[in-house]
Amino acid sequence: MTRLHDLSALEQAAAVRAREVSPTELVRHYLARIAAHDAALGAFITVTPERALAAAARAEAALGRDDLSPLHGVPTAIKDLNNTAGVRTTFGSPVMADFVPTVDDAVVTKLAEAGTISLGKTNTPEFGFPCYTDNDVVGPARCPWDVTRHAGGSSGGAAVAVAAGLVPFAQGSDGGGSIRIPAGINGLFGLKPTRGRISNAPYGGEVTGLGTNGPLTRTVRDAAAMLDAMAGPVLGDPAWAPPLPSGETFLGSADRHLGCLRIGRFLDSAMPGVELEPEVAAAFEDASRLLESLGHDVEEVPPGLLTPDVLPSFERVWALSGTTLPVPPERVGELRPLTRELRGRGLTMSAQAAMESMLALRLFARRFLAATADYDVLLTPVCTMTPRPLGWFEADGDGAEDFERQKRYAAFTALYNVTGQPAVSVPLYWTDDGLPIGTMLVGRPADESTLLAVSAQLEAARPWRHRHPAAWEDIG
Repeated sequence: MTRLHDLSALEQAAAVRAREVSPTELVRHYLARIAAHDAALGAFITVTPERALAAAARAEAALGRDDLSPLHGVPTAIKDLNNTAGVRTTFGSPVMADFVPTVDDAVVTKLAEAGTISLGKTNTPEFGFPCYTDNDVVGPARCPWDVTRHAGGSSGGAAVAVAAGLVPFAQGSDGGGSIRIPAGINGLFGLKPTRGRISNAPYGGEVTGLGTNGPLTRTVRDAAAMLDAMAGPVLGDPAWAPPLPSGETFLGSADRHLGCLRIGRFLDSAMPGVELEPEVAAAFEDASRLLESLGHDVEEVPPGLLTPDVLPSFERVWALSGTTLPVPPERVGELRPLTRELRGRGLTMSAQAAMESMLALRLFARRFLAATADYDVLLTPVCTMTPRPLGWFEADGDGAEDFERQKRYAAFTALYNVTGQPAVSVPLYWTDDGLPIGTMLVGRPADESTLLAVSAQLEAARPWRHRHPAAWEDIG
């Protein structure tokens, strides 16, 4: 028998419109699953049942209107790095454990306007710095395929919630791989949109231009519909991605016919000496063969596109994010070693070094985009290794070594935050031990449509939504 959480988000919304299920029934179903499973998985920091049920009642009252979005009445969740008016937003730090914003981030407003219903705030590492999710507020987000392993980050809680069937889809954010990494680890489709596609208002990381919001879903079409709901600028945004032509949607792009694409295999990393674990290499080769079997031309991108200054420049710009953390001086000692390390690097950096690093990244991005402009899509790994055991990154309590381990592990994703290109993680491969390994596809600037179309083609050729971790089956 099909259970509610077996349906995709779009299928659930269709059932709501057909009055086969109510938003309140959906909310209660997922709240029961959260109550049953979240203590073992660590997907949520805060659950908001009363607010969710009130929103469900409003969604029910709106049924019958002819302007409902394709996602109306469907539960979701908001990452705890995003401000939610009236709901505590901890940023994964005990320093902010009691902070309750008075405003919503723009992406939160847009999702609510689309009729989606937030069940709460998903787990995230302290201020979103690491590529794994653990903190001193609720502890780690655990991969539901193997709960002894990290779920990735910084949108780890969002990914766990979707993978375990605690919500049908969730909002994440990505400044260096934070959607694609947990998507790859948890067997999901994750999309980092192009720079300026989704607003970071009213705050956000406009200075560096690295971060953006995006969807984590079980299907490509759900991600496309979620992108339709979240996309669009807010007055004052520093970057606006060009809108789709009139009458077109990202959801429609998922059904677009594709001809033969020119796809470039790109295995270079800004991190020197990177080697792929055999299972990650096998996943990459498997994706190459699958794309070729679908009629695409897959070829090697010539080496030498990554200049030596890319990694140190990115590290300095990444550390700059730590200079604006709302941490009183007397509470700095409560921060995790990694946060203290990156904050310290940022605060001791000269203005000249900061500006030179941002300039170097902008110049590199222009050169890289020009050098790869003839490719419709780039194909690259997400991570270099299979999911890491809990405690692997922070094993010795040293923030600098933690950062070095992360650089070796997540050596491919941050490049496309620098260039601003859209990128997805596609779940095409599972190891013999049953662990998912995502593969990354990267599009031309502002061309999410092609990425969605080729991802939908891959999903049709090798479906993945039937694959579930054990938690999926435990209760109805």
